Amino acid sequence: MNSKHSAGQSFIKGAIIISLGGFISKILGAVYRVPLTNILGGEGMGIYQMVYPLYCILLTVSASGIPTGIARLISSGRGAGAEKQAFRLYGMVGVIGTVLMFMLSETLAAVQSEPAIVLCCKLLSPSVFFVSLLSVVRGYFQGKGNMYPTAVTEICEQLIKVVTGCALAYVFRENLALAVASTLLAVTISEVLSAVLAGVWYLRRRGVKPLYKEACVPVSGILKFTVPLTLTAIALPLSQLAESIIAVRLLREITGEATALYGIFSGCAVTIINLPVSITYGLAASSVPQISPLAEKGDIKGAKRKAYKSLFITLAVAAPAAVGLFIFAPFATRVIFGSLQAGEQAILIKLIRIMAVNAVTESLVQTSSACLTSLGKPLKSTVTQWFSAILRVALTAALIKFTSLSVYGAAWSANCAYLVATLLNFWYIISVRNKRGKEDENNAGRIGNARRRYHVAGESGA
Repeated sequence: MNSKHSAGQSFIKGAIIISLGGFISKILGAVYRVPLTNILGGEGMGIYQMVYPLYCILLTVSASGIPTGIARLISSGRGAGAEKQAFRLYGMVGVIGTVLMFMLSETLAAVQSEPAIVLCCKLLSPSVFFVSLLSVVRGYFQGKGNMYPTAVTEICEQLIKVVTGCALAYVFRENLALAVASTLLAVTISEVLSAVLAGVWYLRRRGVKPLYKEACVPVSGILKFTVPLTLTAIALPLSQLAESIIAVRLLREITGEATALYGIFSGCAVTIINLPVSITYGLAASSVPQISPLAEKGDIKGAKRKAYKSLFITLAVAAPAAVGLFIFAPFATRVIFGSLQAGEQAILIKLIRIMAVNAVTESLVQTSSACLTSLGKPLKSTVTQWFSAILRVALTAALIKFTSLSVYGAAWSANCAYLVATLLNFWYIISVRNKRGKEDENNAGRIGNARRRYHVAGESGA
């Protein structure tokens, strides 16, 4: 918490710090799956994953756009006091999200035909509020170019969740529904403690209050950046919720192990694929304070150079990781999910190899979306995310229903969706133009026309 970090870090240093934090967090999350899968089994993991889409939707609305949006405002130099307004605004939104998740628990359980989901949702619901507050603090420090708070709180979240979740799941292991619910209570505990740590960090960082009262950024100024980011981010959990309902229902028509199959896909395969993606998250977060000031000054060419650099580094990190996932899928499965039965392990290995390419495309989508926000075009990434999300759900339904791919259809649909999203974001970044440059050209044209008219008038007068 030393104040010397407040001056900000270089792009590479900031990216390394936040990437390291995200990677350690994901490793802990992946390691957590080992004892959790041993205790809960495939069916328990399926129930665990069926709760998360609704949670992620509410979390997206109340928190997802905050870090990047607040960071964009503060790094641009026009966001003094933005975090104070964000605390009030998103604290209220977080409370609403918590209440909604509690109230919708029985509805979700009925839709997914899984009674155990009711208690799971109720125990997980308070975390929506605390994540909102935590996200504001992270966005504030990212805008200042200090990535330490984000990295440290992410690691703390996972450590607390792993230790508490394993302990509670083991204690209630004789009752599957209660064991799954207790692991989600551990998520709430981890978010509460991490939010307290972030709050202390923020209060100490602020130090002495200024002699004058800071002008508060209007709510509209915050929503201008956070709402498009929220609309962008909510596409993924909404598609996951739709996918979890559609995929499980369709799989039940062809097998009695539908919940377990979906648990292997979303709880195991996606977890492993997201490990390298977490490394490149730091590049996305660190690109915002690097690109935003240039875009704000009208130097779009310089801002785009920074964006291309971020994308190139993302590709350089993600491509070898994707190759490694494909080659070492059997090893990763044995080490991380060794408790799965031989048939389930074979399914998981095939899923990882099919989806290995997503380590590249998902990483590039993540970084390119942050670049578009920094360039002042957050709505472009919103269009991309929604289009690819709808495509993913439609393909999942079609491939499971009309082919013999079974759960592998969900993997192929994810591949197609992320590839389309990558190409769309690239096109949008390339298409960004310097408005100031256009205005200068128009002004130059008007001046030239005026001069020509002046000369013509002078000649006719002569």
